[in-house]
Parts: sequence; structure tokens; C-alpha cells
Amino acid sequence: MDLLHGYTRRELHSDIDVVYFDPEDLDEGRDVQLEQQLRKATGNPKWSVKNQARMHLRNGTVPYQSTEDALRYWPEIVTAIGVQLDEQDQIGFCAPHGLDDLYALTVRRSPLYENVMEYNRRVEKKRWQEQWPKLTIVKG
Repeated sequence: MDLLHGYTRRELHSDIDVVYFDPEDLDEGRDVQLEQQLRKATGNPKWSVKNQARMHLRNGTVPYQSTEDALRYWPEIVTAIGVQLDEQDQIGFCAPHGLDDLYALTVRRSPLYENVMEYNRRVEKKRWQEQWPKLTIVKG
């Protein structure tokens, strides 16, 4: 969003999400341990690590089958985008709803995120349009 607005480096993000999928270890303590390791290694306190194999419990949905499946249920299409570095140091994208909204500067509810009131509340609370005035925010 910053680049598409012509901004140079800024630190406005409230967190840095790291997601993974491990149905064999649903202990939330593992996420906390990974967050602590990332904070120590980088000096940045904004890390948020979540095993998507258990997040369906918090979100009240069917169990997710993979990280990509979990991203389908994220509140906004534009936030349901993952990036990973593979063993050959190649960047891969995971965007189950595509990248069109990102490039169009559009925030809209993901089709599988059914709680319209929560989506609207979340978008208002994040105050994204104040940070990125070129955004188009689609209600509900």
C-alpha cells in the first residue's frame, strides 16, 4: 500500500503476521515461543505467529486444510495474501482470492468471512483510509 501511495519506508503496521499450518501441534505455546524468537532475532516487537490448523476454533468455522485454505476465511481479501521464501530463496505468493484488490487499492470482505458486522467494525477500527487515502473501502 505504501508503494502504491508513493510513500517511502514507514512503520505504521500494527503487527507482522506469520502463519503456518501444523495439525500435529496445536499448542498455542509454540506460537508464543516463535514470536519471542523473532522478536529477539530482529528487535521488532510486532511479530504475531499463528498456527492456522487451530484458528478455526477461534473463528467458529470448519477446520482448515492448509494455510491457503485458512487465508480464504480471513476478513479482507487484501489481507489474505501470504509470501514465503522457499529452499532455493525464491519468493512464492499465496493469494487464494487473487491480487486484484491489492493493486486496485480496494478493501472488501472475503467471500467466506460471513460476519459482516465484525468486518465493518474491523475496517473502521484499523483506520486504514486515514493512512492510505487512495483506498476504496467496500462496506459489508
